Amino acid sequence: MSNPSTTADPIGREALRRISLRLLPFLALSYLANYIDRVNAGFAALQMNREVGLTASAFGFGGGMFFIAYLLFEVPSNLAMVRVGARLWLARIMITWGLVSGAMALTSGPVSFCVLRFLLGAAEAGFVPGVILYLMQWFPARERARVIGLFMVASPVAGIVGSPISAALLGFDGWLGLSGWQWLFIVEAMPAVVIGLVG
Repeated sequence: MSNPSTTADPIGREALRRISLRLLPFLALSYLANYIDRVNAGFAALQMNREVGLTASAFGFGGGMFFIAYLLFEVPSNLAMVRVGARLWLARIMITWGLVSGAMALTSGPVSFCVLRFLLGAAEAGFVPGVILYLMQWFPARERARVIGLFMVASPVAGIVGSPISAALLGFDGWLGLSGWQWLFIVEAMPAVVIGLVG
């Protein structure tokens, strides 16, 4: 990897511009998919909880399992990324979390919900710090705050874009024998798998 050390000269500025155009849209799109997959259970709960018999406490416990797994696996995930390489490891994270997120459509009760949320936390662990580490390898210190800020813009955008999409997918209730909440998990998991495969 290259690591331009200065932005003072025209060649350095042009190199950073090209790196930004190549990396930032892709990584921001990945983060948008990450954020949507992380919060979509809240939308699914509008139908899912009643259908599979999840109480409010069981749903909250499952949500906590996600963050416990995320905490446990974040450091190991980043250590593995250093050994394997950022591009391959970030693709692995995205494909794995996409598959697990899609598997949330198989939720049949409190136990399966908690297990799948734990697996999703383990799969997503290390993504955001991994991306930040990746960006630090490409950009000099004076550019990092700006670049990381641009990457993080995907989070509020995900709320703006993801909410109406999630609400619309709940309207597919009964289509092809699946509930709306199942369609929500399946459809919103697809971008992560596709981005991971093409990245």
